[in-house]
Amino acid sequence: MIEEPAYTGFGFTDEEWGLLVGLPQSVLTAASAAESDGTKATMAESAAGLESISAGRESASPLVAAVAGELVTRVGDPEAGEELPAIAPADPRAYAEDVLARAKEAMALLAAKVDEGEAGAYRHWLVEIAEQVVGAASSGGVLGLGGSVVSASERRFRDRLAQVLND
Repeated sequence: MIEEPAYTGFGFTDEEWGLLVGLPQSVLTAASAAESDGTKATMAESAAGLESISAGRESASPLVAAVAGELVTRVGDPEAGEELPAIAPADPRAYAEDVLARAKEAMALLAAKVDEGEAGAYRHWLVEIAEQVVGAASSGGVLGLGGSVVSASERRFRDRLAQVLND
């Protein structure tokens, strides 16, 4: 007997599921790229984002748990010592705009296909991923000293993401 993909139980098509599964990693990448702060900081941000994605597997929301499980299977499990490859978009602003557009599309999809509790859990999870990424490493100091934990550009991306998700 052939096992049905997880997304069919939620009523999503393969393309719709791809949007929902790809978005958390894209949020991680956009949040990290919002501030150019060096390889060490980018690695810390990626690790924090992957931890947040992985933690979604323990969510009370079946949707978030399924998306997180699928994503960790695809990109790696931090509990197994796996790390995401650092992705550096050529144009971080354009990339962020694309991620925000996909977030808006995902919210419309969720509004049409799942109840508000599931949609809210997914929204909250995406903002939490961005929050963990932007707070993972200081920006702007010298030799790791000084600087701010969350830069203005990181804060802007996180806040715009939250706004798009909640509109």
